[in-house]
Amino acid sequence: MATQRAHKAARLMISPSVILLLAWMIIPLGTTIYFSFLRYNILTPPASWTGFENYYYFLTDPAFIPALVNTLVLVLGVLAITTIGGILLALLLNMEFWGQGIVRILVISPFFVMPTVSALVWKNMFMNPVNGLFAHLFRAFGLQPVDFLSTLPLLSIVIMVAWAWLPFATLILLTALQSLDSEQMEAAEMDGAGWLSRFFYLTLPHLTRSITVVVLIQTIFLLAVFAEIYVTTAGGPGYASTNIPFLIYNLSLKQFDAGMGAAGGVIAVIIANIVAFFLMRAVGKNLEL
Repeated sequence: MATQRAHKAARLMISPSVILLLAWMIIPLGTTIYFSFLRYNILTPPASWTGFENYYYFLTDPAFIPALVNTLVLVLGVLAITTIGGILLALLLNMEFWGQGIVRILVISPFFVMPTVSALVWKNMFMNPVNGLFAHLFRAFGLQPVDFLSTLPLLSIVIMVAWAWLPFATLILLTALQSLDSEQMEAAEMDGAGWLSRFFYLTLPHLTRSITVVVLIQTIFLLAVFAEIYVTTAGGPGYASTNIPFLIYNLSLKQFDAGMGAAGGVIAVIIANIVAFFLMRAVGKNLEL
């Protein structure tokens, strides 16, 4: 009886926080859905009801398919680089060597740099076709410098974002590696198992859950990449580096079409939920191992 009273008291105490969190999520989403059914240009009010027209025009916009493809390429490209690179760096940092603590801090530090700052650093210090580091390296080898942001805009964005997220993957995977049973590794080594066999049959299965967590968390954030594109390429040339968030920004704040921007936001939420659904299924399968 006392336990039931304690449970009721606990529910009453946490209910204001739960209600506030629900309101925090539902009110903006409800407002976005409401505006998505309005023909509402910020410069020419008032708004009028338009039904599903905003969704139709957003899905048939010439920029939608390129933006969707760019979003998927960006997410998959960054995930591939950060997962493979994170495993290799975690294996390296898990070894004993002089200055290990300093190297770990240096490897992890890019994760704490704001996206806008990292984009400016890559744009002006590395990829500038005249004074950038890559331009000097190309000239040192007798090659013509490449204007990365004009000729390879999406690849440049992938590299910038991967540079920022690689430390996160490394940190998670390094933590998982440090919980690997060393006696099991020593027993496999005494039985004659080579480095590759130990990696594929012991280390990699041990990292499976951590890799799944890295992929899940990164995907949620990578679907919303915006600052790097805004600062460096502005979505161009053409639609070459436009993703779904940048397309919504263009419609909402450059063309002042709040209705179509809201429709794009709802579609982005649906896409993110579809991706999250499949990822959560993958997480569930891995957690059952």
